[in-house]
Amino acid sequence: MTSLVRWVFWVAAAMAALQLFLLGRVAMMAAVDPQSTTFQRSEAWRLSQSPKGLKWRQQWVPYAQIADHLKRAVIASEDGDFVNHDGVEWDAIEKAWQKNAQAEEQALKRARAGRAVKIVGGSTITQQLAKNLLLSGERNLARKGQEFVLTLMLESLLSKRRILEIYLNNVEWGEGVFGAEAAAQHYFRKPASRLSAYEAARLSVMLPRPKFFEKLPNSAYLSGRSATIVARMGDSALP
Repeated sequence: MTSLVRWVFWVAAAMAALQLFLLGRVAMMAAVDPQSTTFQRSEAWRLSQSPKGLKWRQQWVPYAQIADHLKRAVIASEDGDFVNHDGVEWDAIEKAWQKNAQAEEQALKRARAGRAVKIVGGSTITQQLAKNLLLSGERNLARKGQEFVLTLMLESLLSKRRILEIYLNNVEWGEGVFGAEAAAQHYFRKPASRLSAYEAARLSVMLPRPKFFEKLPNSAYLSGRSATIVARMGDSALP
């Protein structure tokens, strides 16, 4: 066996071992709530190095203790076909890449001026969860490929309800603010189970850029887009 063949063999073996490890981690999530995500750990490290120190808000709550308003709002805002697709919507990804590549600089200028920002997302809720749970923040083809593999694992081993439960308990909603319960307490001083339709819509609109909107609570875009999401929530099917 030549050195090149041995090298290829060990690389393939390492990749296979990694996939088995990730498969086991995902399978455990069917019964065990994940204590933290890769993204959360990187954020905790970053915040711990800041002069203000680590300020962290997160509290896991069961699916039943999260208002249906928030579930419907997040689906309406982030992934309207969540209950039907297999984790990836290829057409949406292609359109989002094209549109965001053309409009990114113009959108940022409008945002800084307090004007409407058109943010287009191509990732489904399952893809977002896969990325934040177990992957680094690097942006390259290898990481994107691993994201797709993890997405398929999540969709194969977990129910849609469980995927949404884990997502809502771990997604970022501000500087050191993670999960629905922490967000509800931070912004509205109430538990996630008591969020109104409009409050839930505002939280859902924040998701693409939570730190940005946390600093601009009176943004005209935030208010206008929230009203749009409220109108769409009735069409959002829950798992």
